[in-house]
Amino acid sequence: MHNPFRECAPDGATDADLVEQAKNGDYDAIETLILRHQAWVYNVAVRMVFSPQDAEVVTQEVLVKVVTKLSTFKGESKFRTWLYRIAANHVLNMKRRGAETHEMTFSDYGAAIERTPDLDLPDPKTVPVALPILVEEAKTSCTMGMLLCLDRKQRLIFTLGEIFGVTDAVGGEVLEMTAVNFRQCLSRARRDLHNFLNDQCGLVNASNPCRCPKKTRGFIEDGHIDLQHLMFSQQHLERVRDVADETVRGIDDVVEQQHAALFREHPFLRPANEIDWLQRLLKRDDVRRTLRLL
Repeated sequence: MHNPFRECAPDGATDADLVEQAKNGDYDAIETLILRHQAWVYNVAVRMVFSPQDAEVVTQEVLVKVVTKLSTFKGESKFRTWLYRIAANHVLNMKRRGAETHEMTFSDYGAAIERTPDLDLPDPKTVPVALPILVEEAKTSCTMGMLLCLDRKQRLIFTLGEIFGVTDAVGGEVLEMTAVNFRQCLSRARRDLHNFLNDQCGLVNASNPCRCPKKTRGFIEDGHIDLQHLMFSQQHLERVRDVADETVRGIDDVVEQQHAALFREHPFLRPANEIDWLQRLLKRDDVRRTLRLL
């Protein structure tokens, strides 16, 4: 799939070509442009708000802004920079929703995990999905939740720089800061997660007692995992490491390298019914007026 943060040119029409066509009311160009970036905006949004359902709403809000402001894009920067700057500003300034409304520190999060009892996995005959999928759901939910312990700006910078492998230069352009400042902010976010994982997580530090299989049943019983509606682990086909480039930043600490790999093992999620999303977006009166589709 097309990675908008990759420096090489995409297959087919460039973003700039598609923007010009879209400004002239070319429906196919608009569709291609939106579908090219939709999943990436969605995956940023998921890591900002945790819930895929809330992330769908955030993604729609961002895409409406992008499409209705398309006529203001003058080509003075790369379209990628312009689009993700809109996305960044939106997620940094939007009203808190869902899981994000409950502010959580790393100390709080660690205490909550410790309160979850260590239990054997459920009887496989009593659950509707395979046990490895449930353990994967527990692992992904837990590590996604850790991101909420970072403040919004740290969370966004970590998502772009560490998980998606965005270079310091591109990250700085999107966040409107210098590359050096982006790298410094990323280093602080990485350090905070590193300290927590090294103290708590058995996936990173084998001396820690916390193990995903031990906590899975407790997460289910506490309502953190809905067996009928898994959020992260049932239908994904790709992992972040499969679609996002890895940027070498010279991480010397072995544990930090491990935790970076842990987050890049996250699923790269696809919005449900991408085409339905697109059709609903393009039926909006404000969008149709802007793109002269009436």
